[in-house]
Amino acid sequence: MPKVIADNCVACGACVDACPNGAITVDDIAVIDASKCTDCGACIDACPSEAIEN
Repeated sequence: MPKVIADNCVACGACVDACPNGAITVDDIAVIDASKCTDCGACIDACPSEAIEN
């Protein structure tokens, strides 16, 4: 499952828009709901600040 690197996350929401399963929410940083994540990698590709890694 992808992991958010808190120090890199700027809470832009690009990952939220990219996630086809609605598994990501953003407050101060992105949070990935493991129960909804299918490990597709869309969030990793969409993140402009390289804050999500597998």
